[in-house]
Amino acid sequence: MTYPKTAIISDLHGNMPALEVALADARERGAQRIVCCGDTVGYGAQPREALDVVMTHCVRGAHWADGTKLEDGLCLQGNHEDALLHSAADFNPKARAAIEWTHREITAGGGRERGYDYWDFIAELEPSHSDAVAMFAHGSPRDPVREYLLPRDTASPSKMAANFAAMNREVCFVGHSHVPAIYNQDGSFFQPRDSAGPYDLGLGPTSRVIVNVGSVGQPRDRDPRLSYVIFDGTTVEFVRLDYDHEAAAERIRATGELPVYLADRLASGS
Repeated sequence: MTYPKTAIISDLHGNMPALEVALADARERGAQRIVCCGDTVGYGAQPREALDVVMTHCVRGAHWADGTKLEDGLCLQGNHEDALLHSAADFNPKARAAIEWTHREITAGGGRERGYDYWDFIAELEPSHSDAVAMFAHGSPRDPVREYLLPRDTASPSKMAANFAAMNREVCFVGHSHVPAIYNQDGSFFQPRDSAGPYDLGLGPTSRVIVNVGSVGQPRDRDPRLSYVIFDGTTVEFVRLDYDHEAAAERIRATGELPVYLADRLASGS
């Protein structure tokens, strides 16, 4: 089986300057499919535009903006989509304010009929999905929507073992924490500090791997550059790219409703 060269993006968070750079780079690298691990919206100022992108690039019948065909992609439900559909009661005040603003923007900002399209799309997103080679989740294999996987979790063998046991493929790609990393079943761990790879994941029944792809729209590893990965079925490559984070920040400030903190943090990657 030939696995399509897949760009795996996550945590776009309505940040169009970053998303546009990521997709242009993925196309330049010959990506044949786009997978989004959730949190298309939340925090950022352009949720409708980000939804438009994933509804074109990350679905059955996906295509580039010029109509060039892509392999069928997919988009998952993240905790921000879940909060839009149900409740943001467990979010911190700034994140909750962003969800409330995003809800209004999706509903009314693009007109009633387009708003229905957005809500139908969000309501149909699944929290996890598996293809012939890989599993995809937003948070973790055992709790696809809400559980974070962070470098400190390597000090918790029980948490990591439970997550490896929950996998239905030898590799699982996640986002949610916004911190790129590779977690191996043997306890070893790798956190890239720059664009890195490609790395052969050495997949096998006793060598499962969890890959956090980082965040396109709001990196949190003290590096403001966007993060995503390219996966070819065997190897993974981490991609870090500069984008105009000040433009994204200014769009947040210009809403007059989103917390300014959400703009300020983009420059520090925190």
